[in-house]
Amino acid sequence: MNRKQLKWTAFLLTCCVSSVFADAPITAELVEVRKIWDKAPHNAFTDLLRWDGRFYCVFREGRGHASTDGKIRVLESKDTDVWESTALIALAGYDLRDAHVSATPDDRLMLVGGVAPRKKDNQSAPTGTFVSFSKDGRTWTMPQIVVKPGRWLWRVTWHEGKAYGVSYGGAEDGPYVDLRVSSDGVNYHEHVARLFAEGRPTEVTLRFGADATCYALVRRDRRQDQPQSAVLGVSKPGYTQWQWHDLGGDFNGFGGPDFIEIPGGHWIAAGRMFDGGAHTSLAYLDVNAGTMSKLTKLPSGGDTSYPGLVWHAKTLYVSYYSSHEGKTSIYLAKVKVSPKAGR
Repeated sequence: MNRKQLKWTAFLLTCCVSSVFADAPITAELVEVRKIWDKAPHNAFTDLLRWDGRFYCVFREGRGHASTDGKIRVLESKDTDVWESTALIALAGYDLRDAHVSATPDDRLMLVGGVAPRKKDNQSAPTGTFVSFSKDGRTWTMPQIVVKPGRWLWRVTWHEGKAYGVSYGGAEDGPYVDLRVSSDGVNYHEHVARLFAEGRPTEVTLRFGADATCYALVRRDRRQDQPQSAVLGVSKPGYTQWQWHDLGGDFNGFGGPDFIEIPGGHWIAAGRMFDGGAHTSLAYLDVNAGTMSKLTKLPSGGDTSYPGLVWHAKTLYVSYYSSHEGKTSIYLAKVKVSPKAGR
């Protein structure tokens, strides 16, 4: 697919979206969705960042959802209309997956993602964590394994010069997550050994509020008869004492969780939901009440989710992947968020 074709795959949607959460102080209006990449047989697991005046979208390419040949594609755009591929990152003998991109305190781009020594497509394999760095988004360091396969540091968030992240393990390692911290993005130490261990917690995104409060949005998967609903963790600086809030059965298996604070102190989350079939949705997250409710469904279905979120120029940009049009492809949505009338 060339640039011209990519540009013409955009379609406009101007539907007003009502939230099922009656007390949500915001509404969301889906303005545009654009397919931005579909060159590999399977394109999935995205993240999005605006850095140095440009947008960066990163994601995995491979033969399938869990193939041996996973590589990380990096796209760059000035305006989100035209995207250029600037890098394809690989590590021989490993399936690279679920890359997340952030800016380091010394103003480099950093990728952190999963690294699995998978021997056959669709075969289970322990997953560890790799990192790679770039000064320009084009030339990247060789992927370096920083957490050995068996514990997966799924995403890191920088705060006051340190990288904070949560790792989880396979069934053989026990159903718990731990909090890890690094001053350089490479060397991590355990900060809280068993951060959360109810149900089967897996993927976790951390964000920090203006007052340095840390919030953790946790996906849980099915484990016997235990809850699989997403949970929200809240902790004050020090980040050793946590309060946990069950976000309810609407958010069972909330795959690829991400969330962002926008002006007005509002938090918007995104991930996979299952009402009416698998799809990627936006939700309103009340970090004070410890509740979350769906705002809108993005055009999606089948193999889908793993969004990245950027707030820029009064617009919420959302990267995600989906197979609702047949091939598993990468999409970029623009969403207008407005105060609810009378609020």
